Amino acid sequence: MEKQMVQVTINGETKEYCKGITYAEIVKEYEGTTKAPIILVVVNGRLRELHKILRDDCTISFVTTADPIGHKTYKRSASLIMLKAIYEIAGREHVQQVVEHFAIGPGYFYTLKGDAKLDQDFIDKVKCEMQRIVDAQIPIMKRSVPTDDAVELFHTYKMYDKEKLFRYRRVSRVNIYSIGKFEDYFYGFMANHTGYINCFDLFLYEDGIVLLLPEAKEPDKLPHFSPSPKVFRVQREADAWADKLQIATVGDLNEKITKEGISHVLLIQEAMQEAKISGIAEKIIESGEKKFIMIAGPSSSGKTTFSHRLSIQLAAHGMCPHPIAVDNYFVNRDETPLDENGEKNYECLEAIDVEAFNRDMNALLRGERVNMPEYNFKTGMREYKDNYLQLGKEDILVIEGIHGLNDQLSYSLPKESKFKIYISALTQLNIDEHNRIPTTDGRLIRRIVRDARTRGTSAKETIAMWPSVRRGEERNIFPYQESADVMFNSALIYELACLKVYAEPLLFQIQKTDSEYQEAKRLLKFLDYFLAVPSEAIPHNSILREFVGGSCFHV
Repeated sequence: MEKQMVQVTINGETKEYCKGITYAEIVKEYEGTTKAPIILVVVNGRLRELHKILRDDCTISFVTTADPIGHKTYKRSASLIMLKAIYEIAGREHVQQVVEHFAIGPGYFYTLKGDAKLDQDFIDKVKCEMQRIVDAQIPIMKRSVPTDDAVELFHTYKMYDKEKLFRYRRVSRVNIYSIGKFEDYFYGFMANHTGYINCFDLFLYEDGIVLLLPEAKEPDKLPHFSPSPKVFRVQREADAWADKLQIATVGDLNEKITKEGISHVLLIQEAMQEAKISGIAEKIIESGEKKFIMIAGPSSSGKTTFSHRLSIQLAAHGMCPHPIAVDNYFVNRDETPLDENGEKNYECLEAIDVEAFNRDMNALLRGERVNMPEYNFKTGMREYKDNYLQLGKEDILVIEGIHGLNDQLSYSLPKESKFKIYISALTQLNIDEHNRIPTTDGRLIRRIVRDARTRGTSAKETIAMWPSVRRGEERNIFPYQESADVMFNSALIYELACLKVYAEPLLFQIQKTDSEYQEAKRLLKFLDYFLAVPSEAIPHNSILREFVGGSCFHV
């Protein structure tokens, strides 16, 4: 019987292949032609794993480990291999739970529960077993089971977080991945076989394990591990908050919503944040003659609301705070530097009139009366409207901007006059014990909702600009985070259940033909894990109001 042939277009060239062959067989022809290994394919706009078979005429493009989606696939596959190795070495009876918590530098932090001894000998054995699994190039298999069967399966495996997660899923079936007899659920696609994960390291850190993997920009090279101890402590504190609320996973949150409603959790979480802000105000006052509170953090961290709430707390402690936005010191638009793509770069330090900023701040420090500027974003010009400011003994400036922690911005101000605060939304919630919610996803969803409301920006546009925003953060914010005197985590454990209501309609507007479709689809799948809750009960001074609207601070 003659084999049926199918026409496939790749890189503008059309070839014929036998119907029924796998995408992995097609990809073999293109090994070495891409800068990084091909780990997935996009077939007529749909993301596909390599074990899937060719059925019809189509256009195929490649996803490599250097692409964001491919890099996530590499990470998930590495995590599955590590989990299998841990259970193999320790024995399932000695491991109660392995929990992935958060990214730490270029690595990922895990803890173990159970009576397995976590020491260097154990780590060495696990790493050796991982390498054996990788060298064997074992297929990563995928099977679809009814959701009820998945719930029973994960109960048997004592993966109770997953059992709880799927009790609240509307889908009728669940995809289970396996290496040999080890099975698990992961949010997203996997590599075709274990041999793809040929670059990793494993080592002890604090009370857990770090899985170190390549970064997307250099997918065949392990980066230097340089943790941020202050950020690590804040993230562990967030875990402790989650434990106090008994909400460590999405399943826990959904259970709280269905059994108790969200109001109690919401009020406790907001009270926790208010107590933290009050504590920061007390530290500022206790630290002496501080005149400049420098606040910085990545996009959609809630810097503006935080600066207002901190100002209120400082006022309650007897100070006279004055919020100032560094954005008001932007150079005129026609003087804004260009980035590598020839676009105006508003995120580099050179986009700020540093000299004018330092001149005004020093004048205020000397007790002089200063006419403060206001940047007109419509005209792209700095304007002066007789907004005079003069500092007395109890006056203090609360300065917010992405370069706040960079001493080059405030180079002429006395070090003893500055108090630095780093703010970020460090998500403390996991989908389940093996599937974390990246901090960047939480911030991206915040920004999609806010920008649609305040700027009329579509979700498509926000997703398109997000890589550029992230590059700016890597250059201008993250290198300075450890210089902060204190750190504040603005993430709210309930927020994604509220943001879901606003974000989903915006994400559904993105079409299959748009290059941002795959990311939109991933975010929609992610939001589908959450039960939605209304936003009416959110306090008007909440950081979340900066994104969904209704803030008393007019942000």
